[in-house]
Amino acid sequence: MAVLIIAPGLKADWWARELNKQNAALDVRIWPDTGNPSDIEHALAWKPPAGVLATYPNLKVVFSLGAGVDHLLIDPDFPNTAAISRVVDPYLTAGIVEYVVLHVLRYHKNQPALNDQQHAKVWDDRAHELKQADERRVGILGLGELGQSAAKALVALNFDVAGWSRSPKNIPGVTCFHGMDGLAKLLPRTDILVCLLPLTPETEGLLCADLFAQLADGARLINAARGGHLVEEDLIPALDSKRLVHATLDVFRTEPLPKGHPFWNHPKITVTPHNASITDPRSVARQIVEGISAVERGDPLPNAVDTALGY
Repeated sequence: MAVLIIAPGLKADWWARELNKQNAALDVRIWPDTGNPSDIEHALAWKPPAGVLATYPNLKVVFSLGAGVDHLLIDPDFPNTAAISRVVDPYLTAGIVEYVVLHVLRYHKNQPALNDQQHAKVWDDRAHELKQADERRVGILGLGELGQSAAKALVALNFDVAGWSRSPKNIPGVTCFHGMDGLAKLLPRTDILVCLLPLTPETEGLLCADLFAQLADGARLINAARGGHLVEEDLIPALDSKRLVHATLDVFRTEPLPKGHPFWNHPKITVTPHNASITDPRSVARQIVEGISAVERGDPLPNAVDTALGY
């Protein structure tokens, strides 16, 4: 049995060292130097080239080196005999929560407007009229591990928090909606919209002109999920028409964001370099080794993905 790391652009040798720290007996190989393809039974992957995973006939499990698995499921040749395990990592979750809280608080305290006034060397008293946290309505799209953790952190800060998911959820202190009818109820009562959804065919392009039109007047947007959720050509018109006041984007359809992209210089857009949260090899390597051991014992795969749902 061998474990393959296939993550172009990432520090594969770093991952290999962390895996062997957890289990020195693991036969860890780094793509493309894989040796006999029949030896490969487990793979750690991030954005593998299409079709490559299908070349390993004995592949049992693919461990995604990130919370999302859309980068695997877009491969039309992904082997249907292989299971997928996603990362559920406390460090990754903490990073997302910190990012969401940071940018919700920026909007809550009107910091983008105050920054503009600093550059203009003039204060506008209207930007100083701050609300209390319980008057600020935050809506979170996606109530999985990341969304629930972010929602609980904002509830602890006394924000009025609601969330939306595909299926019903019950989270103390959070008003929960589900299904398309629930989305229609969430949007008008949302001042700050946070997207933490998995990217699936159903959520692709969800952040679009039609959705923006349903938000409360003067809403703000935070997208820390996937670039594919946003219809990019709909965002600037929504900002210029004041349907949206500001947007914070950590993810984009093309990454890194091309130098000529209009998002870079738009005064109402904050861009960050997909660094809301970073997978920590120390923690995730432990999770992966435990997952491999479980499979080899015949136990259920931890954090298994339902490929029909995409998460």
